[in-house]
Amino acid sequence: MSTAISEQHEVKSRSISEKPCLTTDEVEEIREAFNLFDTDGSGKIDPKELKDAMQSLGFDAKNQSVYRMIDGLDKEGKGSIEFDEFLDVMTANLPKNTESREDVQKIFNLFDEDNRGTITFHKLKRVADELGENMTDAELQEMIDRADSDKDGEINFEDFYSIMTKKTFV
Repeated sequence: MSTAISEQHEVKSRSISEKPCLTTDEVEEIREAFNLFDTDGSGKIDPKELKDAMQSLGFDAKNQSVYRMIDGLDKEGKGSIEFDEFLDVMTANLPKNTESREDVQKIFNLFDEDNRGTITFHKLKRVADELGENMTDAELQEMIDRADSDKDGEINFEDFYSIMTKKTFV
């Protein structure tokens, strides 16, 4: 890979990874939608692909309208839409993640009263009881199991931060 292409890929990867309101899975879902439009696999949606996609969705796509749409989205003026531009459009109206690491750390510290850097089952149960939450031991353990990325039975700060900054928790 040439240096210029490598640097360009790095910049694009960086802009994609700097979408704090999206999980990796959500970015991949948007990439899959992009790939449906990018029928030739070029990494760009050109006017013909956009027109075909719009027509398949039932829109009466006229060439002039398609070119205007691409001009409005194409930041680089290349006559096509690249993935980072598509991602920007798809995420433009999503709420921004306003939780800073420091804010999440303060919340984590409320659970981690012994400053060991982990939330154990017992710590989670204590906080749930203090908050008046009527949760079974099985429900609390399930919360630990879902958040515990290294499967050591405890939630570390990175696990906690990941959960706290996700839009959804499945």
